[in-house]
Amino acid sequence: MTTHRDPIPDLFASPEGEKTIEAPLAERMRPREFADFVGQEEITAPDRPLRRAIEADRLSSVIFWGPPGSGKTTLAHLIARHTKTQFVPFSAVTSGVPELRTIIKAAEQRRAINGQRTILFVDEIHRFNKAQQDAFLLHVERGTVILVGATTENPSFEVISPLLSRSLVVVLTPLLEEALGRILDRALTDSDRGLGKWRARFSPEARQRLIAFGNGDARALLTALEFVVMQAPAGSDDMRLIDGATLEAALGKKALRYDKSGEEHYNVISAYIKSLRDSDPNGALYWLARMLEAGEDPKFIARRMVIFASEDIGNADPLAVVVATSVAQAVQFVGLPEAQINLAHGTTYLASRPKDNASYVGLLEALQDTKAHGNLGVPLHLRNAVTSLMKGLGYGQGYRYVHDDPQAKAEQTHLPEPLKGRQYYRPKPQK
Repeated sequence: MTTHRDPIPDLFASPEGEKTIEAPLAERMRPREFADFVGQEEITAPDRPLRRAIEADRLSSVIFWGPPGSGKTTLAHLIARHTKTQFVPFSAVTSGVPELRTIIKAAEQRRAINGQRTILFVDEIHRFNKAQQDAFLLHVERGTVILVGATTENPSFEVISPLLSRSLVVVLTPLLEEALGRILDRALTDSDRGLGKWRARFSPEARQRLIAFGNGDARALLTALEFVVMQAPAGSDDMRLIDGATLEAALGKKALRYDKSGEEHYNVISAYIKSLRDSDPNGALYWLARMLEAGEDPKFIARRMVIFASEDIGNADPLAVVVATSVAQAVQFVGLPEAQINLAHGTTYLASRPKDNASYVGLLEALQDTKAHGNLGVPLHLRNAVTSLMKGLGYGQGYRYVHDDPQAKAEQTHLPEPLKGRQYYRPKPQK
């Protein structure tokens, strides 16, 4: 039986020759076949399960999670080109539940008339709230639609658990410099869809700096490349030679990919703290620089340094918390950019000091006992008899004043009876 196939929306049609020179370079250079897809080989290589499922038209619901420009939408384009299902794009930014109901109704009719399945591509699925995501769930369960979602945010936090459990999560990573270099070179030499006709040539330094500018994002790289080439003056031979100075003049300073409220924020601060804990001042300085360059609040970094000084150094060096607190005060007093020096000073000090988390571990263990045993009574000899009634009840009876009786330090208990003998504080031997 010949199945009817509705026209694919313009966003995904992209037949040969349809992308015009007016479209942005990143859109014109979007791969049309898996062979042209650069990077993410662990997902798109010929022997990988996802690619085989797409090419065999056996795709089940999937969520692509990765940073901007890593290939999520391109994979959606490839799905549209390599499956016989009806592919319907749906933007969480411009569409809502009423539009979804219309799409679902059409999918149900399509399935009933000719058995054709519908793939619903939801871009930026994290922008839907949990109630809106519930609207997908029933139709995914019934098989009315196959969900293909794309998100830059961690699905564990942004996608409801029932929908997540019914979908394969495919993690895309920032593109490596080698992959970005191949994308850049292809765009420069492609005369049909790329910039080959402009005869642009980059010096090795400028090429490397532009790749670094892309910061793992192919779309950002191609957007910058197009702007730089268009701005570069042509020589007498019509060649556009681009060196480091030309590149810097065109682009200025690049803001690193870093969302201060998103996962990358937590990833970078985690790398910073772990570098401090492992006594690696070089790693700690690098992650400090990453945060500062991306615009992180220096007070946030200073607060984490103060916490770290007590949590991970403790009494191995009691001055650590003094130094960290002084850095925090200096950040408030001096302000950026000079406060970067104070942060670097504190970072290298904390990374270089001996580590002992005994105070923190002891507190956690004491908290566990507090929760497990409830409000255990204070031993009578530790209570203060401030009234005659209290004295008559035995408050303070038997208490030994350690300044008069030094032996009391070792012999007198300070814990409730059920916890007698507990040892919470176990400092590490200092070398």
